[in-house]
Amino acid sequence: MSKQPVLDIDTPNTAAIPAPQDEAAIASYLQLHPEFFERHETLLTRLQLPHRRGSAAISLVERQVLALRENTQSLEGRLRDLIAVARDNDVLVQKIHRLSRQLIKARTAPALLAAIETSLREDFGASQWLLLLAPAKPTALADIDSRHLRIVSADAATLKMFDTLFESARPRCGQIRDSQRDFLFGEGTVEVGSAALLPLNQELGFGLLAIASPDEQRFHPTMSTEFLARIGELIGDAVAAV
Repeated sequence: MSKQPVLDIDTPNTAAIPAPQDEAAIASYLQLHPEFFERHETLLTRLQLPHRRGSAAISLVERQVLALRENTQSLEGRLRDLIAVARDNDVLVQKIHRLSRQLIKARTAPALLAAIETSLREDFGASQWLLLLAPAKPTALADIDSRHLRIVSADAATLKMFDTLFESARPRCGQIRDSQRDFLFGEGTVEVGSAALLPLNQELGFGLLAIASPDEQRFHPTMSTEFLARIGELIGDAVAAV
């Protein structure tokens, strides 16, 4: 029976440069035989590796410590990011909870519109927004005159520009077309860097909550829309109930 070759690292041959396949064999051997360095303890301190941040050489143990420290720092950074996201989400949950309570307390159409306005302005920092409705049945909101509310006929041709939004049934964020901007917020009256379009409950017939911001990065296409979808569901159900 042939014996497994032993790596003689204690007596290196500086004249020979290992081929790539030999390096792979060495790496595989060391992974399969972690006790190798227990049998060659002095080798740990004799091996010299280039320092990542300079030309100085360090031992294998020092290199391992450095790698572990960098890995720990990376994990700590990821943990801080996750904690920050969790805190932001907790704040959003609290704001949506307050919105829910305000919508429940609103017994009339004017009170409902006031509750939406208060929540969007105070909790979500939205001063430019519009509730666009093309109701399939009469609604008490039709008697309210507000710059935040517009009611149009269900067969209005202008609604065609939102067909893809309602086909997806999901909020859409980012820059909107000029025609959509002018229709929702008025031509040249509002600076819209980005916007969030939230389709509402289909029970309404047609319902859309549009929120505009002068900041181009406030609503960007890659942002999560889960919380926006929840807001749209709450407002859509509340509007359908009045």
